[in-house]
Amino acid sequence: MANTSTRTLRLLSLLQNHGYWHGTELAERLGVSVRTLRRDIDRLRELGYPVEAQRGVDGGYQLAAGAALPPLVIDDDEAVALAVGLQTAAQGAVEGIAESSVRVLAKVVQVMPARLRRRVEALRTMTVPAVWDGQAATSVDPDVLTTVALACRDHERLRFAYTPVDGRRTERHVEPHRLVRLGSRWYLVAYDLTRHDWRSFRVDRLIGPEGTGSRFRPRELPAADAAEFVRAGMENLPRSYRVEALVDAPAATVRERVGRWCTVEEAGAGRCRIRMVTTSLTWPAMTLGAVGADFSVIEPPELLDLLHEWGARFVRAGRPPGGAG
Repeated sequence: MANTSTRTLRLLSLLQNHGYWHGTELAERLGVSVRTLRRDIDRLRELGYPVEAQRGVDGGYQLAAGAALPPLVIDDDEAVALAVGLQTAAQGAVEGIAESSVRVLAKVVQVMPARLRRRVEALRTMTVPAVWDGQAATSVDPDVLTTVALACRDHERLRFAYTPVDGRRTERHVEPHRLVRLGSRWYLVAYDLTRHDWRSFRVDRLIGPEGTGSRFRPRELPAADAAEFVRAGMENLPRSYRVEALVDAPAATVRERVGRWCTVEEAGAGRCRIRMVTTSLTWPAMTLGAVGADFSVIEPPELLDLLHEWGARFVRAGRPPGGAG
């Protein structure tokens, strides 16, 4: 007998293609008991698919009128993942599939159950895309994303804890405006009610965002759009360095050692290219040292100066006591 997920998918397909089914006939087609069929029907209803039942000896099941749905059985997190992936493709992240991704995204959202469609639509419409290269990937909880997106859409105030780069956790009460995706990172643009000013927050640093139930009248953002606001804030941070280096080792080997901290790309036989953006050159110097292979720095020149300084210090540290040798 097929597993539950496969059987549920098969059940939905049968209901779509045949219209009305007698209960015993449908159970036979699925190879299950009538009791198991009832549980599978309940599962479809929990997912939001409108299945009507007719009781009695000749009782059976059918999809509600107008509910000609394709076999789409996904949970909330999968719906968010699907929307984010298609939206990224639609914005031209992969050459040649932007137009088809737009069409697929529209079709998928249209046939989703209302409960899932509400979450996906909020995330899709409340996100402002922007191009931003050189960032390391960050992990964002889908529930956090959709909670914030719904608050943006519904003009509902949010409360959450926030841990910035200095590690000092603070409690925030904000009026959310838009989500912005810069490269692999997500930012929330919001009016901070405690600091009485506009702020941008990295979503992966939000802890326990919750809607307060309090609605607000949207304020005018002091920028052309939310993406521009985030970019301007990044420019006001301490100077960022774009680091690039060539490493004499295969990309797969380097990814295993330092891939979590930088972008690693193939650069020919047995070589790879490392890229990262940072406000401190100490970290890329340590990362390159941890690779365990020869490397050459392409940029910035300040990193070369730091490596020369460190190299001289290490040489001095390796000399015998008293300075001999």
